[in-house]
Amino acid sequence: MASGYRVLDRNWRCREGEIDIVVADEANLVVVEVKTRRSDGFGHPFEAIDVRKRARLWRLAIAWVAAHRAEAQGRRLRIDAIGLIGPEPALATVEHLVDIEVP
Repeated sequence: MASGYRVLDRNWRCREGEIDIVVADEANLVVVEVKTRRSDGFGHPFEAIDVRKRARLWRLAIAWVAAHRAEAQGRRLRIDAIGLIGPEPALATVEHLVDIEVP
C-alpha cells in the first residue's frame, strides 16, 4: 500500500470468512485482498477474484465496519487487491488494483 496508510488489522476473521489486511488513511478505509501465484501458469492472481469473491469481500468489509465502528467512522470504504507473481514474495512482481467494483 502507498505510504500514509496505517494497518488496522491482518487476517481478521468472522463467520463470513477472513480479510487479509485492513488499512486506513484520513479519508479511506481499505479492505485488501492479497493473492499470490508462483507464476502466471494458472492465471493471473486477480482472476481468482470473481463476482462471488467480490460479493464476499464486501460482506466481510461491512462486518469489519460493524465490529470496528470507531476506526471506520467518517471514512470511505473500498476494496483493493494486491497481486504477487513470483517464486517468493521478496522477488515477486506486485500489482495493486484499486477500488474493486461492487458485484
